[in-house]
Amino acid sequence: MIEHRPFATLGGADHGWLDAKHHFSFAGYHDPARMGWGALRVWNDDTIAPGTGFPPHGHADMEIITYVREGAITHQDSLGNQGRTEAGDVQVMSAGTGIRHSEYNQEPVTTKIFQIWILPDRRGEAPAWGAKPFPKGDRSGQFVALASGMPGDTGALPIRTDARVLGATLKAGESAEYPLGAERRGYLVTAHGEVEIDGVVLAPRDGAAIRDVATIRVTARSDAELVLVDTAA
Repeated sequence: MIEHRPFATLGGADHGWLDAKHHFSFAGYHDPARMGWGALRVWNDDTIAPGTGFPPHGHADMEIITYVREGAITHQDSLGNQGRTEAGDVQVMSAGTGIRHSEYNQEPVTTKIFQIWILPDRRGEAPAWGAKPFPKGDRSGQFVALASGMPGDTGALPIRTDARVLGATLKAGESAEYPLGAERRGYLVTAHGEVEIDGVVLAPRDGAAIRDVATIRVTARSDAELVLVDTAA
């Protein structure tokens, strides 16, 4: 089953400095049919104006993955971590027992991010943060694990949950496969470009909720950049 979720159907709000679109219920947007997908709880498509951002605020018991699509995001937290994550790269914050952080666009251009929240399998652990570059050339024509709590993903940023966040870049006409498994759930969003999955066409920033599929096969109709979450049902 592949449920197409066009960008135009997403919830959201335009705050001026932040134009946020929500694939799942979040803040003032509530849809009882879109409360999450497996352990995936939040997927926000955020556009952040230059010189603005999220002031210090707290989280606990959540794995928060930030995928930067354009521009860069600058992070600071109560653990003393500081970092700047550029387009195509990823940062992960395991909120654990509690952490406060800020995320600012200190660039002269607009920053666009995917903000992905996944419920942890383990609680009561200390908070943590990390970031890593993931060159797009390394994921050309294939899905590569960017953040993972699954065995064997040694090159990915660690998260504390039975899930995997993957990225892929495809040239027009190229295809890539991912062995999801019928017992798992997948959620795929096109960061750029247009793709087709088993006859379902996704335009830029569309989502696809996937279940009961052994192998996902994605074919690019134009040059495309994809992000996929694989999580326990």
